[in-house]
Amino acid sequence: MTASLLITDALVYSGPDTEPYEASIRIDDGSITEISPGRFSAGGTDPGIPSLNAAGRFLMPGLIDAHFHAYADTLDGLAQSAQPLSLSGIAGARRLTRALRRGFTTVRDVAGGDMGIAKAINTKLFASPRYLYTGPALSQTGGHGDQRPGDLDICVHGTHVGRVVDGVEDVRLAVREAFRAGATAIKLMTSGGVLSPSDPLENAQFSADEIRAAVDEATRRGTYVAAHSYSPASITHSITNGVRSIEHGNLLDETTAQLMVEYNAYLVPTLITYDSMARRGVSLGLPDYAYEKNKLVLEAGQRAIEIARNAGVPIGWGSDLLGDLEEEQLNGLRLHLEVETVGNTIDSITRVNADLLNRPDLGRIEVGCLADLVLLEQNPNETPQALWNLVDRTVIQSGSVFDPYERTQL
Repeated sequence: MTASLLITDALVYSGPDTEPYEASIRIDDGSITEISPGRFSAGGTDPGIPSLNAAGRFLMPGLIDAHFHAYADTLDGLAQSAQPLSLSGIAGARRLTRALRRGFTTVRDVAGGDMGIAKAINTKLFASPRYLYTGPALSQTGGHGDQRPGDLDICVHGTHVGRVVDGVEDVRLAVREAFRAGATAIKLMTSGGVLSPSDPLENAQFSADEIRAAVDEATRRGTYVAAHSYSPASITHSITNGVRSIEHGNLLDETTAQLMVEYNAYLVPTLITYDSMARRGVSLGLPDYAYEKNKLVLEAGQRAIEIARNAGVPIGWGSDLLGDLEEEQLNGLRLHLEVETVGNTIDSITRVNADLLNRPDLGRIEVGCLADLVLLEQNPNETPQALWNLVDRTVIQSGSVFDPYERTQL
């Protein structure tokens, strides 16, 4: 059982279009059990309950990264696919702990994850955000997840980050295997990508029947399919065949955005990955072909968010950072704020992402929700950089204050 906690005198975030309010919050067994407006202790004075005096600081829901890669400790896709799972797991544990330190109390890993690392997290072998994963992303032969360069005759069909599958029956088998291994959703590569060695960025991938097979399996499992997709053609191909979540979507246009609204699809932009690769990718070994592709989507990403907002598409948030670029995670909030309001940005990284993940118990400060919270020294409505300034933030997960200096935390 998780210990109780009392947070007093907090300035509580209440939504993108409302002012924060003063309140005190009681937490029991990891969940919010009482919210008392004003500056006094929720539930009255109880000497047996530890208390955290917020002293008027800004309290918001824990951050959710809906496009995280725990195992992606290099920008070299082929090397990533070939290295031992044990190495990826150790590197992933460190990446997850650092994400929690930044305030990300939940992440969705959309190209990796397995029962081993999930069990290590659940048994508290290391500190980590709440970890939801798709298992290996599924790609067609020659698609974004096929890491074989066209000029090398090698075999890399299935790894811990990606799996190459072709045909309806192979897709069904791969999806069922992912769910057997604990996946909470399925990731398809339905367009080319920046790091793809052998396919164009814009083309649509997988047949309609293959996509529908994955969606059918996921729907009967009570969950959904997310798709790596850039162009209007690939986005349309994905959502009209049942995909719920469009990852990236940088080349989105107005007509396709309206279609996303019609099909109740989410957009998960990942601005920071393109910005950081443009600034630092070459020094970290980004291939020339990837650097050139990155130019095509860098500036388009922010415009896609504007188009989606105007159309009414629900906009989430993701980082998609590889290798040493993971330290740029919070800078993704800064980029988002260049095109969105503070309230909409907070909503994207909390409530909208929680809704996308089918987790109404996350992303909100409400009675009955899990007590995943971040306490900031300053109010982002007045000082936006408080969102990406790592200094002076307190992270609370399931009612427990995260201690970045605890020995058992990697």
